[in-house]
Amino acid sequence: MEMWLTQLFNGLSVSSILLLIALGLSITFGLMKIINMAHGEFIMIGSYAAYVTQNVFKSALPKSAFDAYFPVAIVVSFAVAFAIGYLLEATLIRFLYGRPLDSLLATWGVGLVLQQVARSIFGAPNVAVTSPSWLDGGMRIMDGVVFPYKRLFIIGLVLVCLLAMYLYIYRSGPGRRMRAVMQNREMAACLGISTRRVDGMTFAIGSGIAGIAGCALSLIGAIGPTIGTNYIVDAFMVVVLGGVGKLVGTVAGALGIGMFNTLFEWWSTASLGKVFVFVLIVAFLQWRTMGLFAVKTRSLD
Repeated sequence: MEMWLTQLFNGLSVSSILLLIALGLSITFGLMKIINMAHGEFIMIGSYAAYVTQNVFKSALPKSAFDAYFPVAIVVSFAVAFAIGYLLEATLIRFLYGRPLDSLLATWGVGLVLQQVARSIFGAPNVAVTSPSWLDGGMRIMDGVVFPYKRLFIIGLVLVCLLAMYLYIYRSGPGRRMRAVMQNREMAACLGISTRRVDGMTFAIGSGIAGIAGCALSLIGAIGPTIGTNYIVDAFMVVVLGGVGKLVGTVAGALGIGMFNTLFEWWSTASLGKVFVFVLIVAFLQWRTMGLFAVKTRSLD
């Protein structure tokens, strides 16, 4: 029982991290049809924003205030990634709509530039973010089963972000305008919706969520210029497996990949576990090419 509970929690933890990373990508790739290969670099931006916030609290504020830095770091990570994402959309991405291969190459180049900028500012070696004291330790479930507070906090953060995205996309005016533009850009423009403003806000929100993901990743390991590249492939797999443009599909894809990856790694090794997950995804997409949840549309033949 202890072993099964531990593996189940590990799978849920991996799934929550993948979901937080893929949430932003599900907007830029799933809704905007932009293959953003720089998504991993926005994760890196969020991680370094948390690192800078930590250093500011250490140097400029009393020691007793240090434990309050991480909630501030989450907001700062979102704001910095949001601003850079909005700037990138206004200067580059808006000229690449409907050109998926061009967007892939352009954002890949942007990602390389951002990595070099990070190396120039922070150096090539990885840096560490010290977690606040209230995230040290874990919750003891039974003998031999302890759930770390850091992982529980990340799961809670993912649930909050997921709820916020649902309310924004499906229960708010800007979210309805965003879905209208993504489904029929010409008709939305004819109805008076500023498509350029919607595009900029949508891409910026997706980038901001990636920044939050980077802030969360700083709790579980060292951060460096290439931290985002370790997760970008898995994030694309989550979006494609769940169904492009479907929020519920992103959740289902993250849970499936996280759980199966943990299960296969437990039975074999980390490398073989990845291989088995890839094979299952390829086989599944041969059967359901649109993913778990396909977007329903009406079209005239």
